[in-house]
Amino acid sequence: MPLYIMTSTLTDEGRKTVKSNPLRIIEVNKEVEAMGVKILAQYVTLGQYDFINILEAPNNEVVAKVAIELGSRGTLQTNTLAALTLDDFIKALK
Repeated sequence: MPLYIMTSTLTDEGRKTVKSNPLRIIEVNKEVEAMGVKILAQYVTLGQYDFINILEAPNNEVVAKVAIELGSRGTLQTNTLAALTLDDFIKALK
């Protein structure tokens, strides 16, 4: 299944939400998985992004739907990158 890297940055509203209810992150993860995306890994980061997620999804359309849904809430902004494993990249070049 295709892989994606989704970075996200919390808005002011998102920071307030996470501060008052840190478990909201787990609830959102369940909502994302219910939309057909598997979260393979999730990291909280310091710097330009607040979260980096490694996702598996059936196609670009499903990931785009997740990004729009999450962004429309006003609590975060996302950036999504399609990704290939190194092995898949090497196979594609042969």
